[in-house]
Amino acid sequence: MDKVVASAAEAVADVTDGASLAVGGFGLSGVPDVLIRALYGRGVGGLSVVSNNCGALESGLAVLLAAGRIARVTGSYIGANEEFARQYLAGELEVELIPQGTLAERLRAGGAGIPAFYTPAGVGTQVAEGGLPWRYDGSGGVALASPAKEVREFDGTEYVLERGIRTDYALVRAAKGDRHGNLVFNKSARNFNPLAAMAGRVTVAEVEELVEPGALDPDAVHLPGVFVQRVVVLSPEQAADKRIERRTVSG
Repeated sequence: MDKVVASAAEAVADVTDGASLAVGGFGLSGVPDVLIRALYGRGVGGLSVVSNNCGALESGLAVLLAAGRIARVTGSYIGANEEFARQYLAGELEVELIPQGTLAERLRAGGAGIPAFYTPAGVGTQVAEGGLPWRYDGSGGVALASPAKEVREFDGTEYVLERGIRTDYALVRAAKGDRHGNLVFNKSARNFNPLAAMAGRVTVAEVEELVEPGALDPDAVHLPGVFVQRVVVLSPEQAADKRIERRTVSG
């Protein structure tokens, strides 16, 4: 039951070229930076990543992206990541953009063993009708477009069928965790982390604070340990390293 491993490098040692990864985080909040950098150190490539966005400010998944290690991204937001946009438009990266709520539910459904579900999000758009550019040809043309999805009417409203997502691995970050893999997230840093963790067949969690089994109030646990296979304990310096994407001040 003790799922703690000695290092981040050991925790991702079996990730191979072409693996699929669900990665928690939103912008720079709740991003498993230490695990991502350990994966970078492994030198693996051709990765398929499922995450809300693909890193920012040369942090998070941007580390793997800049190194050309990511082949495909399923996400909702490109944002100000210029390298992400460049690779996508140049035909170097396959990108499936989907509504943010749909991404969240696809991850949750996959982790709950639900193969597919119907949602009204995207009906009447290319999300349902197909034709969204998944990969460009580098000359402004579309090399690969999204297929059409099944649309069905329920009680007079149309819904599009979306598939649940399962990945080979999941990388997440939590504020607290115990040796059994039970996790607690801190406020907005929870974001996509529990959902990504559910979707991974092997889920690795980096935790800022490790506590012994029984120390966490069961009612406070955001993710049960059944979804987590490996726990990496961060050093105080690693736990405190939290960047701010856009700093604002009030007068």
